[in-house]
Amino acid sequence: MTFAERKVQQDRDQVAQDEDRLDSSRSQLDLDNQSLTRAQRDSKRAQSATTPAPATPRLDSAIEQRIPSRLLPKAPTLNTLGETIGKLINVVA
Repeated sequence: MTFAERKVQQDRDQVAQDEDRLDSSRSQLDLDNQSLTRAQRDSKRAQSATTPAPATPRLDSAIEQRIPSRLLPKAPTLNTLGETIGKLINVVA
């Protein structure tokens, strides 16, 4: 009889512990659900927030920029053209 009473008491203690864990799990679940709801709401706000699109670059103004004349190659003079043609003739002949 004592064994049965001890077993019943152990089972009652186990049930009480399980109830406490269940309550704790439910409380944690509620907190997690609230956190999830907050995160989803913040995410929706962030997605719906309209950020101004960056201005599209204007290629026409970039193309119109002038290159400084000191950076451009100099046009060949008549003398250098003649020398180049003369060298070519000497090499071919």
